[in-house]
Amino acid sequence: MGKFSRYGNALYGGQRSIDFVGRRGLWYSITAVAVLASLAVIFIKGMNFGVEFTGGTQVRASMPAAQVTQDNADAVREAIVDEDIEGVDSPTVTTEGTSAIVVEVGEVSDAASDRIGEVIQETVPETTDLSQTEIGASWGREVAQQALTGVAVFLVLVMLFIWGYFREWKMSIAAMVALFHDIIITVGIYALSGFPVTPSAVTGLLAILGFSLYDTVVVFDKIRENTHELRKSGETYAEAANLAVNQTLVRSINTGIVALIPIGAILYVSAVQLGASSLQDLALAQFVGMAVGIYSSVLLAPRVLVHLKGRESAIQLADKRARSRAKANADRYATVPVFAEDMPVQDESDPEFEDGAEEEIRVTRASAPPRAPEASGRGRVVPPAKGEVRQSGASGRVQPTRQTRSKRGPK
Repeated sequence: MGKFSRYGNALYGGQRSIDFVGRRGLWYSITAVAVLASLAVIFIKGMNFGVEFTGGTQVRASMPAAQVTQDNADAVREAIVDEDIEGVDSPTVTTEGTSAIVVEVGEVSDAASDRIGEVIQETVPETTDLSQTEIGASWGREVAQQALTGVAVFLVLVMLFIWGYFREWKMSIAAMVALFHDIIITVGIYALSGFPVTPSAVTGLLAILGFSLYDTVVVFDKIRENTHELRKSGETYAEAANLAVNQTLVRSINTGIVALIPIGAILYVSAVQLGASSLQDLALAQFVGMAVGIYSSVLLAPRVLVHLKGRESAIQLADKRARSRAKANADRYATVPVFAEDMPVQDESDPEFEDGAEEEIRVTRASAPPRAPEASGRGRVVPPAKGEVRQSGASGRVQPTRQTRSKRGPK
C-alpha cells in the first residue's frame, strides 16, 4: 500500500507521468468499438422491458415466511414454463420480502391467468392467498415517457451547470460526450444480460450519470487549475491536461473501488442468492455505469476537451511557444548559427596560407566594441583625467596634479 501511495505522489508531483491525453487514437478506437458494439446489441437483441413498461399480468401468492424462498420461486418458474400456458413465454418470478412470491407475465387471457394461480398452488401447497393485478400498456408508456423526460432534463441541467461553473462551453460538450458514452454502454450491457427493464433500472441509470459527472467535474477543475497560466508554466495545453489526469488518477481509482465494492455485493446477492429481483436491476445498472464512468472521466472526457481546445488560436500560439522553449532548454546550442556559403571568410593572401601550410577557413563573427581600460580591482571604467598626470611621491602612485587657481583655465 505504501508503494502505491508513493507512486500516486510521484504522479501528482510530475516525477512520473502516464500519457493518457497523447494516445488519442487508442482511446478513440476503444470508445468507438465499445459504443458500436453496444448499439448493435440494443438494436439486434433489443431490450427486455418489464410489465411496468409493456403492460401485463401480475400474480401475487401469499404464503408463510418459511416458504418464501428462492428455491420455491425457481420451482414455480419451471412449473409455469413446463405447463406451456398460452401467451406465457418467459415469466418473471421474484420473492417479495418474506410474505409472497410474485409472478409477472405479459398480457394473457383470464383463463391463462387463472391457470398460473393453479400452478402456483400445486407447486407450493402452503399458499394462503392469490391476487391478480392487470397492468395496462398505457401506464407503461407513461412510465417510459417520464423516464426519458427525466434523463433529458438531467442532461440539460448538466450542460448549464458545467458551462456556468467553468465558463467554458467546450467542457460542457466534452462532459456530454462522456455521459452519452456511459449511457449507451450501460444500456447495451443491460440488454446483453437479458435483465428486465424496470423503474429500478431507470433509477440506477440516473444515479450513475451523477457519479460519472462528479468524477468528470473533478478532473476538469484540475485541468482548469493547471492551464490557468500556460505562459508561466511553459507547458502545452495537452501536457497540462495530462498532468491533471495523472494528479486525479489515484483519487478516481480509490473512489471507484469504494463505490463498486458494495454495489457488486448487492448485485451478487440479488442475482445469485435472491434470484431475479428489483435489486439486481438497480445494482447492474449502477455497477456497469460506475465502472464505465471511471473510464470516461479519466480517459475520454479530457481527451475530447484537449481536441476541442486545440483548435483555438490562442492555445495553438501558447503550445508553439512552449514547444520552442522546451527545444531551447533541451539543446542550448540549437540557436548557434551554422556555416553558410555567404559568410565572410579570411583572405587567402594571409601569410598563414603560404609555405604549404594547411588551408584553414575562419569564420568572422561580429563582436562588441573594445571596452575602455578598467580600474584594477574596482570593476569599473577609469574616468579620463582632467589635468596632468604624474608620479606622486606622497601616495607612491600616479595621480593627477592640482594647479593653483590662478593657473587654471576658465571653467
